[in-house]
Amino acid sequence: MDFSADIAQELNLSPRQVAAVARLFEEGATVPFIARYRKEAHGNLDEVQIGAIQERLAYHRELEARRETILASIIQQGKLTDTLKAQILACKTRTALEDLYLPYRPKRRTRAMIARERGLEPLAQLILAQGGEVPEDAAAPFVDLAREVPDAAAALKGARDIVAEAVAEHAEVRGFAREYLARHGSLRSEVVDPPPVQPTKFEQYYDFEEPLAELPSHRFLAIKRGEAEGVLRVSLPVDWEPTVRRALELFALREGSPWAEQLRQAVQDACKRLIAPGVELDVAVELKRRADVAAVEVFAENLRHLLLQAPLGEEAVVAVDPGVRTGCKCVALDATGKFLCNTVIYLAQGSQREAQAAVELLKLVAACHPRAVAVGNGTAGRETERFIRQVLKRTGNEEILVVPVNEAGASVYSASEVARAEFPDLDLTVRGAISIGRRLQDPLAELVKIDPKAIGVGQYQHDVNQTLLATKLDEVVVSCVNRVGVELNTASAPLLTRVSGIGPAVAARIVDYRNTHGAFASRSELLRVPGLGAKTFEQCAGFLRIRGAANPLDRSAVHPERYALVQRMAADAGLSLEALVGNAEAVGKIQIARYVSEDVGLPTLKDILDELRKPGRDPRAAFEPPAFREDVCTIEDVRPGMTLEGVVTNVTAFGAFVDIGVHQDGLVHVSELSEQYVRDPADVVKPGDKLKVRVLDVDLARKRISLSARPERKGAAPRRPAGARSGASPAAAHPPRSGGFSNNPFANL
Repeated sequence: MDFSADIAQELNLSPRQVAAVARLFEEGATVPFIARYRKEAHGNLDEVQIGAIQERLAYHRELEARRETILASIIQQGKLTDTLKAQILACKTRTALEDLYLPYRPKRRTRAMIARERGLEPLAQLILAQGGEVPEDAAAPFVDLAREVPDAAAALKGARDIVAEAVAEHAEVRGFAREYLARHGSLRSEVVDPPPVQPTKFEQYYDFEEPLAELPSHRFLAIKRGEAEGVLRVSLPVDWEPTVRRALELFALREGSPWAEQLRQAVQDACKRLIAPGVELDVAVELKRRADVAAVEVFAENLRHLLLQAPLGEEAVVAVDPGVRTGCKCVALDATGKFLCNTVIYLAQGSQREAQAAVELLKLVAACHPRAVAVGNGTAGRETERFIRQVLKRTGNEEILVVPVNEAGASVYSASEVARAEFPDLDLTVRGAISIGRRLQDPLAELVKIDPKAIGVGQYQHDVNQTLLATKLDEVVVSCVNRVGVELNTASAPLLTRVSGIGPAVAARIVDYRNTHGAFASRSELLRVPGLGAKTFEQCAGFLRIRGAANPLDRSAVHPERYALVQRMAADAGLSLEALVGNAEAVGKIQIARYVSEDVGLPTLKDILDELRKPGRDPRAAFEPPAFREDVCTIEDVRPGMTLEGVVTNVTAFGAFVDIGVHQDGLVHVSELSEQYVRDPADVVKPGDKLKVRVLDVDLARKRISLSARPERKGAAPRRPAGARSGASPAAAHPPRSGGFSNNPFANL
C-alpha cells in the first residue's frame, strides 16, 4: 500500500517527497546516500527527515500487517460487518485498532462468559435497553439452581458482568479512559514496606507524586528503575468518575428508569475491574516508550558529538595506558596508526624505576618522532601526564603535546574479536594502549570498533528498549562515518562496514582484496572486489576517498556518476581536471545554471562546487588539546570556589558531566549551566565542548563534585543546586520540575 499521504501529513512534508524517499528505499538506497546524492528526487530533505520517513514507513507496514491479521480473525469468526470493517480500515494507530479488536480477541474464560453459559444474556440486554418491568421481576425466570443461579440477585449480578464486559470492550469508552488518565492522572511512588535499611539513590521518590502530563521522561525512568530494584511501589492514581459518566452517556442511561442503577453498577464495575488495569498498562507502556525515545535521543546526540570530535590527524603518536601496580603500557604508532613497538614503564615505584621509565619513553619517541603523547584518563592518568611532560621538557622535546584521552571502552575493545583479529599476537593491555593512541589520531575510525553502549555517553542505557537503542546508535555511527568519509586504503573492516551500502561481508572482501592486490588506485577498482556489484558501488563510492589517486575526484566526495559533468566543467573553463579541483578561484567562476538538467539540479551542483573548492574536506573541527591545571590532579586537590577548565564528557536531561582532570567527572546541574533558563542541557553544551566551571562543592566521601558554569556574582555565596551531586545516578540527580511532554499526552496512545 502507498502510505505517502498519511506519512506526509504526520511529518509535515509533501506526499511527493515521501513517495520519492519510499521508492529509493525500495531500490535499496541508504539514508546517507539518499540525503547526499539524491536531493533533487526528494526536495533536499536532510538525514533526520529521511530517517523519520523510514521509521514511519516501518510503522505503517506493521500496522497494515496487523490490520490484515485482525480482519482475517474476525472473518473466520463470522462477525465482520460492513460498519466494523470500515472502522478497522480507518484506524490510524495500533491502539485504536486493538480497541476495536478487543471484543473479538480470543480470551481466557471470563465472568461474562460464565454468565452467558448460564443463559443470562437476555437479562443483560434488558439492562442495556433500560426498559421493561422491574429488574427483580425480570430476573425471576432466570433463577436456575442447576445453572448455579440461586436467586434474582445472582441473575442480575451475572447480567451485570456481561454488561460490564461490553462496556470495557467499547472502543470509545477505552479511548476516553486512556486519554483522561494521560491528561489528568498522576504518577505516584512510595517506598516499599518495610523500607530499605540502607540509604538508596531513590530517597527523593519515597513519597512522590507528579501529573503524568508534566512528568519528564528521565524522572519516569528513574522511578521505574526504583520499582525494578524493589525499592519503590508505583501507581497511576486518577479519578475514574469522568470515565463512568462518559460510559453512561454512550450506553444511554435513562435516569428514572428502574434499570438505571443496574447499568450504573455495571459501568462502575467495568471501570474499576476491567478498564483501569488495562488502560493503566497502556499509559505506562506509552510513557515508557516516550521515555525510551527521549533517553535514546540523548545518547545518540552525545555519541554523534563524540564521534565527530576533532582528530589530531595523520601524525605519529606515543600512547600510554596508565597503571600503578602493573605499570604503564606504552606503544608507538606511525601516522597511519600502524603499531611499531611497545614497552612498559613503572612510575611511583622508586627513583631507579622512574629513571628507567624515562629511558624507555624516549626510545619510543625516537622510534616514531611523535606529534603527541596520548595518555589514558584512567587511574594515575594525571600523574603519568606530569611525569611525561617533565621528561620531555628535560630532553628538549617540549613541542610534543601531552594529551589526555578518554579511555572509556578501551578495555572492551582490547578483548574483542576485532582487536584479536587486528593484533592476534599482542597482549590485550597493549591493544588497549593502541586504541587510546588511535582515538587521538582519529576518534571516529577507532570508536566504530566498540559497542557504543560501552563508551558511556548516555543515561539509563540499561533501562531503555535495547533494540531501539542499538538501532538508533547504529544509525548515528553510519551517519557520522559517511559524513566524514573513509580513506579506502587504510580503513579497517569495522569502519568500512559502516559505509553506505557496505556490510560486514563486503567490508571483509575489500580488506582481503587490498591485502592481496595492494592499495586501490581508483574507485572504479572496487568493482573488481568479489561480491561488490554495481548497486553497492553506487551506494558506497561517493563516501570513499583514495589519497594520491590519479583522478583527483577519487580524493573527493564527488560521486563517480558526476565525473563526466565535472570534466565538462573543467573543459568549459579551459582547465585540466587537476587544475580545476581545489582551485577555489576557478570554481567561483563556474556558471552553475548552465549545468542544470533533468537529473542534476541546483542542490547537487552546489554540493559539487563546494567539494571542488575543498576536495575531501573534513567537517570536523581543528584539534585543540584540553588545558587542565597541572596542580589539580586528584579530587583531593579540588576546592570550592576554584575556577577550572574542563571538557564535557556526557550530557543528560538533568545536566552535563565535565572532566576537570581528576579522574572523577563533576556535574553541572541544568540550573547551573547558564544565567538564562535552560530547558534542555543539550541546547547549550555538547560532549567535547571546553567549559570554564566553578567548583560549588566537593564530597570526598562520595567522590562527587558539584560545578557551575554560571558567572560568579560579587558578594554572592556559592549556591549548590538542590539534589545535584557529581556522580549521582540519574535517579537522584535532578529535582522534580515540570516539562518533557507535549501538550497532547495522547498523540501516540
